[in-house]
Amino acid sequence: MKRILVPTDFSQHAEYALKVAAQIAKKNNGEIFLLHMLELPHEGNDAQVHGHEIPEIMYFKKRAEEKLDEVTNASYLDGLEVSEIIKLESAFSGIIDVSKKNNIDLIVMGSHGANGFKEMIIGSNTEKVVRTSDIPVLVIKKETGEFNVNKFVFASDFSDEVTKTFENAVEFTNKFGAHLHLVSINTPNNFKSTAVAEKIMNDFVSKFQINNFSTHIYNDVNVEKGILNFANSIDADLIGMSTHGRKGLAHFFNGSISEDLVNHSVRPVVTFKI
Repeated sequence: MKRILVPTDFSQHAEYALKVAAQIAKKNNGEIFLLHMLELPHEGNDAQVHGHEIPEIMYFKKRAEEKLDEVTNASYLDGLEVSEIIKLESAFSGIIDVSKKNNIDLIVMGSHGANGFKEMIIGSNTEKVVRTSDIPVLVIKKETGEFNVNKFVFASDFSDEVTKTFENAVEFTNKFGAHLHLVSINTPNNFKSTAVAEKIMNDFVSKFQINNFSTHIYNDVNVEKGILNFANSIDADLIGMSTHGRKGLAHFFNGSISEDLVNHSVRPVVTFKI
């Protein structure tokens, strides 16, 4: 977690994310890439070929530079290397592009979540990044003060396909010196006996070198509620999950538990792409 990307729209939630990113960077001798996307009515090259629009673009770019300078002068960033980036592109694609070009290790984003019709039709930029990013995405929903991760919940079905993401979760756990709570959610539609669920989890964990962990089986009406209720029951500091990165109709019909958690959890959520 040496190179941390923090997208900002200069909102309060973006500041929450930046404060957390600053703490992580300081603990890991890392640096921050602070990104602002200029989403103008005509994006990218199309906007720039219209001569009468260039003054407008330059004005907004200048204002963005001034606001980025204000943000980087915050006391909580003292001692950190912070690179300012402004891109004229849609927020979602720009974030993914910048993360790849700068070899980013972690994206930290603020989100206020979405509900109901807006959530179903539009989806947030954070949601889209969570779905498609190849690197871990940490989503911060509120002011956290000191970002200490002592209890890290990792929810999974513990199948072979999550092996790589679990390695990332273990690395994340070790960085914070956290206790890893591994939880399997039992639902009416996908019920497993305690003996079967325990065997699946124990067989999976036996492949890894981890010491500070415990396994749990939690029953609930669906997976999302089970994860949220379990996290509440132990007062978790962070929730982790794998995401499939579904797109198109597959995503529409199947949904994504990770994205639902990003929208509905008040606790920080970190996602790892399968």
